[in-house]
Order: sequence, then C-alpha cells, then structure tokens
Amino acid sequence: MPNPNRGACGFQSNEFEQEYERPSKSELKRQMSELQKLGEELVAEPRDRVKRVPMPDDVKDAILMCQTITNHEGRRRQMQFVGKKMRTLDEEELAVIRRTIDSWKGMSKADTAFLHAMERRRDKLLADDGALTVLMAEHPELDVQQLRTLIRNARKEQAENKPPKAYREIFQILKDLSKKGAAAAPDDDIDGETTDEDQKDD
Repeated sequence: MPNPNRGACGFQSNEFEQEYERPSKSELKRQMSELQKLGEELVAEPRDRVKRVPMPDDVKDAILMCQTITNHEGRRRQMQFVGKKMRTLDEEELAVIRRTIDSWKGMSKADTAFLHAMERRRDKLLADDGALTVLMAEHPELDVQQLRTLIRNARKEQAENKPPKAYREIFQILKDLSKKGAAAAPDDDIDGETTDEDQKDD
C-alpha cells in the first residue's frame, strides 16, 4: 500500500538546486589562491604602474603599502591583507585588472631591457661613487647636489629598511633622462607617459 506521506513534505527537490550550485570548499580555496596570486603579481610591479590600474582605492593602498614593507613577517602579513582585499572585488573589476596585467606582459623586449638598464644604473650609483661622475659628464644639466643627497638617502633607506622613497626618485630621474634623449627620435607617446607618471608619483 502506498505511503500517503511520501512526497508530501511541502517542498520540491528543485528548491535545493541553488545550494548545490555553490562552489565547493576546494573550488573556493582555488579561487582564493588565484586572487592571492593576482595580488602578488600587482605587488611585484613598478609602483607607477600599480597607481594607474583601475581599482578601488582601499585595494590599491594595500598593494602600495605592501611594496614599502621590507620586513619579512610584516610583508607576509600585508600580503595576506592584499589577498583579502582582492576577494572584495567583483568579477568586472577583476577582469579589468587581469586585462591590464596581460597588457603589461605584452611589453616589448626593448621596453623590458630599458627598465632593467635603468635599474642597473641606479644600483651602480648607490654602489660606486664614480658612477655619479660619469652620469654628470653625460648630463651636466643635472643638479649634482640633489643627486648626492638622493643617493645618500637611498643608501640610508636600504641600511635601515625604510620605504624606498629616494631609491624610486633616482630611478625616475634616470628614466626621465633616457626619455628626453629618445625625444630626439620623436616618440611623443612615451614622453607623454612620463609626464603622466610624474604627476602621479608621490
């Protein structure tokens, strides 16, 4: 005899379909890992690039703060905070960030080589006083006193694990010099980009 109570519980099976559509724990963990990695990619990028990425200010501030921390444990905690902030973004915001990073990866080898050359020259200025003499011979219009002060401050920043403000200023000066030199072979887009970065730099 059929059970009169069977199927009379007051709900239909499809009412629970949404529950089954929720991501599993392993899927959530994978998504969190991807967002953490995305945040790490942004932290690893040059500061002026990060400033131009379309994203909420609180997320951007967390990333910029992480870039200034040199203490291992402090940086690890801040990186976790960056991951947490990344998880507050919606799919559209994340898509914009991913497209921006993809465009950076498409940077030409020449551009990459240029940035690395500027970084090497900056490091040489900090390591060898003679490098400043060579730079001044190439660019006598530079303010030698300003550069000496920046180099001294950058060395102090490194020694005391302070935010690399002077270190970044030296890089910007070297980059500006190269861009001005390149202006002889017209490249208005690059020159315009430098001006834009100057306006956005601290």
